[in-house]
Amino acid sequence: MSLDTPLGVLMRRSARICLTAAIVTLAAACGSSGSSEGAKSGGKDKVTAGVIAIVDTAPIHLGKAKGFFDKQNIDLSITPVQGGAASVSGTVGGQFQFAFGNVTSLLTAKEQGLPVKAVANGVSSTGEQGKDFSAVLVKQDSPIKTAKDLEGKTVSVNQLKNIGDTTIRASVRKAGGDPSKVTFVELAFPDAPAALQAGRVDAIWVVEPFVSQAIAQGARPVAWNFADAAPNLTVATYFTTTKTDPDLVKRFTAAINESLEYADGHPEEVREILKTYTKIDPAVIAKIYLPKWPTTINRESIQTIADAALSDGTLKQKPDLGALLP
Repeated sequence: MSLDTPLGVLMRRSARICLTAAIVTLAAACGSSGSSEGAKSGGKDKVTAGVIAIVDTAPIHLGKAKGFFDKQNIDLSITPVQGGAASVSGTVGGQFQFAFGNVTSLLTAKEQGLPVKAVANGVSSTGEQGKDFSAVLVKQDSPIKTAKDLEGKTVSVNQLKNIGDTTIRASVRKAGGDPSKVTFVELAFPDAPAALQAGRVDAIWVVEPFVSQAIAQGARPVAWNFADAAPNLTVATYFTTTKTDPDLVKRFTAAINESLEYADGHPEEVREILKTYTKIDPAVIAKIYLPKWPTTINRESIQTIADAALSDGTLKQKPDLGALLP
């Protein structure tokens, strides 16, 4: 996501346009701090992670609460970020040692020559139609019945030329439609359900908790785009820069993997931790579709996304996944 609002809720066009400038500014301000292993605190490395306050990132909050990072001699601070552009610029500039970003954002950053490096899985699709945390929705009385019917229609995504439109095109293609005939407009996830009800767009792409909220308001799913795009899609990863101390990377990776495994096996604790760092209504938290948090990055699924992004023009050249993935 990475699948980087919820899942890149606020990855807005302005942030994307200013990404390069932000990186230059941050790098100048922070010097080479991104290459260090962080200051010490009581014998532990002080580490700041830039993380979007969404359902997808529950494991890192849960892992901190459970002491998994302390066990690796890491004094972890979690800083909320606006989305993928802020995650990348903050990490490259040295504001964060680690961050969370969707795979398309990271592929784009790598193509721009930025020294990003994934260290662990972040969040994955459930792969189940009707039970995933990402969906394309229409009004209840819409004539759109399947993803093929999105031809000639306007669909909102939280950021253009990112994982949203890439995976929605996959849904349209899978349904036998022509994805080149879909028009995408940029709209933040929180604003999308109201825009749909007002008829400003024909369909919306949202992730949880907005999937459940929109369905409760009468919206109807016509595609589960993450599940359509690739089996068990790795939507987002945790990443750092190639300059970060290898021992710190090893310990952070061990802690986040323990966090992912714990979250995947304790869904009720995930729902509880969501109440501590998000503003999602507890009644909605009880109903949302949770993603999967495997410890293994599904390289094949990322290759599928990369190939689709290249075909669609989001990427300009074939990416070297070996340079990005651990």
